[in-house]
Amino acid sequence: MADLLIADALDKTYGAGGSATHALKGVSFALAEGEFASIIGQSGSGKSTLLNIIGLLDTPSAGRVLLAGDDASALGRKGRARLRNGALGFVFQFHHLLPEFSVWENVTMPAQIAGRTLKGPERARAMDILGLLGLGGLETKNANQLSGGQKQRVAIGRALINRPKLILADEPTGNLDTVNTAAVYELFRDINRNLGTAFLIVTHDRAVAQQTDRILEVRDGELVQDVRNAYGPANN
Repeated sequence: MADLLIADALDKTYGAGGSATHALKGVSFALAEGEFASIIGQSGSGKSTLLNIIGLLDTPSAGRVLLAGDDASALGRKGRARLRNGALGFVFQFHHLLPEFSVWENVTMPAQIAGRTLKGPERARAMDILGLLGLGGLETKNANQLSGGQKQRVAIGRALINRPKLILADEPTGNLDTVNTAAVYELFRDINRNLGTAFLIVTHDRAVAQQTDRILEVRDGELVQDVRNAYGPANN
């Protein structure tokens, strides 16, 4: 499979002089199309900084990010925004839904912001996403009427609506109970299998990481481990 994401010698330093913080130190790896991987590390390890840089939300002090064949370092702010909106979807620990809007409005908002008219095939695809996520029949419910697990499903649908090649998930189950954590993980697997969407899940929880097919570990700003997971479903 072709490389979808390449992190090439990423460095990130905050501040200057004696007070500078070297958050990333020459991190390099590649992620293939359709891959299902995790980044693990303790608080302060640099994993969130890495996520922000490969998600084009921040820029490295040195090194570069190549995403879907485009070199983000060669793009300006608007170019990075277009690449981010076209190639990436984000799922965070907190769903960040707009409570006064319906499930349908929350899920389809990125498409509407992009200027797409949700009619015909586009509307059918949005309905398919809702069905895949177990949200069929809830389209008109306001977000504040949903359970915690349902809200996270809506957030996943919102991440999928623009057909991203890669979903970056930052502690996506950190705010959920055990049952909903398992349900969200199975949804990610279904999406990966059925849509071919690649996943990179950032977590401090090794139990979550052990369920992915590849584990990258960040410690003190360095990539210290990159292994295929013998316990992942792809290897069973």
